[in-house]
Amino acid sequence: MRKNLIAGNWKMNANHLEAIQMVQKLSYRLDLSDYERVDIVVCPPFTALRSVQTVIEADHLAIRLGAQNVEWHDKGAFTGEIAPSMLAKLGVAFVVVGHSERRQLFGETDDIVNKKTRAIIEAGMTPIVCVGETESERDDGHAEDVVESQLAGSLAGISSDVLRSIVVAYEPIWAIGTGRTASADDAGSMCTFVRRQIGSLSPDAAEDVRVLYGGSVNPGNIAGLMAKRDIDGGLVGGASLDPDTFASVIRYWI
Repeated sequence: MRKNLIAGNWKMNANHLEAIQMVQKLSYRLDLSDYERVDIVVCPPFTALRSVQTVIEADHLAIRLGAQNVEWHDKGAFTGEIAPSMLAKLGVAFVVVGHSERRQLFGETDDIVNKKTRAIIEAGMTPIVCVGETESERDDGHAEDVVESQLAGSLAGISSDVLRSIVVAYEPIWAIGTGRTASADDAGSMCTFVRRQIGSLSPDAAEDVRVLYGGSVNPGNIAGLMAKRDIDGGLVGGASLDPDTFASVIRYWI
């Protein structure tokens, strides 16, 4: 059985002091049964990773630490970049890679995403590989073609044994930060397509890979999304910045 996973992507929000408060407040709103049902991940900015790690370890929280990006080289003259080994030393368990904002605003290609994905795995962390189409690509009937191409490029050369442990997040670009969400049926259908494409890369891995939906996830739509067989959780943006709202997303069954 795949354990559900809900990850909060804080993007460029929260300084390290605010991040400490956010994690503490979130933990007050959760209980043991929540952690038993769902893997919970928070992905603060780089500047808050150490502070959040300290809170998680000092308070013995079951919340997992995630990062929003990484450089694929392990060291060298790469001013401003963060190496996989640096994240691993901070206790980071998950790393978001290939987010549409990285692809669109910073020019990341499938080849770059593939290099980062491999580097994350080699450092002992789990990649959350993001894929998704634009509104025009969906309207033109090319959504599946785009997602298929992104998956093939981003996961190229990864062995079946390794592939089964990664996480894939389907995030339709037109739904990110817009308040517009894919219907549960549309999201479920595309996540089924994602799993089928993973199966074409590795039949043995398809049922093990956790597939998340991202794109304006909130307390009002999470239950419908989670009812779909091939949706194993959510990559949550704005709704993860408020501990009360994020806790409601995590506790979607209540």
